[in-house]
Amino acid sequence: MRLLYTIGIYLTSLILKVISFFNTKIKLGVIGRRNTFDILQNKILATDKTIWMHAASLGEFEQGLPVLQELKIKYPNHKIIVSFFSPSGYEVKKNTNYADVVVYLPLDTLNNAKRFLDIVRPELILFVKYEIWPNILLEAKRRQIKSILISATFRPNQSYFKWYGGLMRKALFSFNHIFTQNKNSKTLVKNIGYDSVSVSGDTRFDRVNQQLKADNTISFIEAFIDNKTTVVFGSSWPADDALFIPFINSNNTSDTKYIIAPHNIKPNYIDTITKRLKAKTVCFSDMEGKNLSEFNVFILDTIGYLGRVYSYADIAYVGGAAGATGLHNILEPAVFGIPIIIGKNYQKFPEAKRLVNLNGVTSVTNQKELSLIMKSLIDSKDNRSLQGKINAQYIKQNKGAVIKILTKLSRQLTDKI
Repeated sequence: MRLLYTIGIYLTSLILKVISFFNTKIKLGVIGRRNTFDILQNKILATDKTIWMHAASLGEFEQGLPVLQELKIKYPNHKIIVSFFSPSGYEVKKNTNYADVVVYLPLDTLNNAKRFLDIVRPELILFVKYEIWPNILLEAKRRQIKSILISATFRPNQSYFKWYGGLMRKALFSFNHIFTQNKNSKTLVKNIGYDSVSVSGDTRFDRVNQQLKADNTISFIEAFIDNKTTVVFGSSWPADDALFIPFINSNNTSDTKYIIAPHNIKPNYIDTITKRLKAKTVCFSDMEGKNLSEFNVFILDTIGYLGRVYSYADIAYVGGAAGATGLHNILEPAVFGIPIIIGKNYQKFPEAKRLVNLNGVTSVTNQKELSLIMKSLIDSKDNRSLQGKINAQYIKQNKGAVIKILTKLSRQLTDKI
């Protein structure tokens, strides 16, 4: 089975190289992986002590970051190595101050696994949420390197729990400990015979809670909103645009400001959105020298601001659930105590299901529903306050995963690191 898996990885490598000629994102990953070992050899000395965290993409990095920050404080003489699988994570965080070295994870062949571990020589490996790479994990276990999976979630339809999932179960059992987000995930893992598992909760709650203590000031946003009621449409996709652009066009008043932060910030897509809007619109890329308070819509066609922009919102619409792309992070606006609106496809997201049940988040199925909810929230500060408090309280009640993880890690790693 492991041989077949490795052959599959080699075939995947060939396929990705072909696709890279036609797909910019895939091309970034192919080129980036080509440079991984050179970067590692140039930045890691034979005398360095290291801690390595791997995240699939940006969201997983944000989940692992609170743990990584605390480990950096506890072990200041260790170099922090961060790897990504996806370009959407690497390209955003390749220059992050939270890591000493950031690379693409090489494809999971046995040779790559051995070479990677030979250079990095980590004393601790952290994998975040669901990234399971058998060759790397099995080789790490053979070398007796401690590996921990944090913020894990499991579902019954995953291969670990199927008759054909032997290799993936073996890889899962390579972890010295697994921290799950919920009891159901813990039960699933224990039912296949893995006992070193505990419920820590979701580290994302700790991560977004940090945002309350950060400096969220953005001068150009303040100039734009001009103390008006502000609605932020975050991480939106075309299916989301179809819901809220008609609303903006029919509710274009001087008393309300709209900020759109699309997931896709390519110029042709931004141009498409701009042409559909009837309100006076300005883009981040074209705001220089303009009186921003004169505009009703601000399009954030850049990255790195959305988490702070939510601090200015009175209402947030979080994208991804109107279509099939997957709901984006609703915890980022929730921490600021504001009401949230999402699309209809949120069933795979426990925090969304819970907050919909608590009435802090409202799910809409069509444009008419969105308009009704949006109008009721814009017109009533009391309604906004009520729903916002539900969301803020939910964050407060669920933070603390990092403390649980670090407490257990400290006991396990005292003699190692």
